[in-house]
Amino acid sequence: MAPAIGLSASARFLRGRVRTGLVRSRNSLVPAIQMTACAVGAYAFAEYVLGHSGPLFAATSSLISLGFSRDPRLRRVIEVGLGCTIGIVVGDLLLHWLGAGMWQAAVVLLFSILLARFLDSGTIFTTQLGLQSLLVVLLPAPAGGPFTRSIDAIVGGVFALLVTVLIPKDPRREPRNDVKKLLHELAEVLRECASALSYSDSTQAWHALIRGRNCQPLIDAMRQSLRASGEVATLAPAYRRHRDELDQMEQSLDYIDLALRNSRVFARRLTSAINHAALSDDATQNIADVLQDTADAVDELSLGLAEVHDGVRRAHLRTARTELREIAGRLHPRLLDVQRLEGETVVMLFRPLMVDLLEAAGVDSREARDILPPL
Repeated sequence: MAPAIGLSASARFLRGRVRTGLVRSRNSLVPAIQMTACAVGAYAFAEYVLGHSGPLFAATSSLISLGFSRDPRLRRVIEVGLGCTIGIVVGDLLLHWLGAGMWQAAVVLLFSILLARFLDSGTIFTTQLGLQSLLVVLLPAPAGGPFTRSIDAIVGGVFALLVTVLIPKDPRREPRNDVKKLLHELAEVLRECASALSYSDSTQAWHALIRGRNCQPLIDAMRQSLRASGEVATLAPAYRRHRDELDQMEQSLDYIDLALRNSRVFARRLTSAINHAALSDDATQNIADVLQDTADAVDELSLGLAEVHDGVRRAHLRTARTELREIAGRLHPRLLDVQRLEGETVVMLFRPLMVDLLEAAGVDSREARDILPPL
């Protein structure tokens, strides 16, 4: 019986992996074609036009510069080109002073890595600088001199930039997907807090806190995708008109980040309030309703920020602002039937979170604060 259960679990795992792999491959088809054409084109240009023999670095640098990373491509191109050039200079100098050999290669590599980390924090820059220094010491220089590899790296980077400019993808796609995931998590944190209140379950409130903490990688990923998208919108003429939308999304992300931070503070205080039975039944129900309504408004905000069509996008954002304004007008301990000091603290901690959400939806900071009932 146990072996059959194990085989069934393994089969489910393999089917899941295959489905995930097929989806990932299908979504990567167009970028893969671009990367292939770019790498082959850079190699052919370096070999047939510049006359370089076996210009592998033209192909590899174009692949690295395009890649599937969220980092801005211009930065990757600069890191590859500079890392390659500086690595050759360092390798040649140390080879002249130390001579060739295994221990010399170790010294060159260690020095190159430390130098790269001193000059820049980029991983690609460090790898290229160290690799080039090592190749200079261990391998004979190619025909045309050691800096041929540096020229090949620049050729590959230029081809990558040409692909970015001439065949760009919509720079708003990844930030939209990211903000949808991020706001979904925020809405679920609020719903878990509401459920924790309704069932007087402090453990569930603590789980909401943990879920909120786990959102930080999503925020970091979206910041990276926004930087890369901003670069594409700047380089590609077809998408320059979307700069304002990306700037607005970046501004909204700052407020969403603050809202998530405040949600963690709120969930931590809510855990204590539940443990100490600081809320009456009426107050518990009222605050739980506020949390559920806020989660629904966050879903509406998500639809607005992730929407493709401008008209529909503005409509969702307008609805989100209306819902958030209505909820903000209820955020007073007296209006929520809160009696004790610890319960009042719960309400007071939710007010700045609501201001952050209003600002993320496009409400002016002063107006967002004025919507809250005066204390």
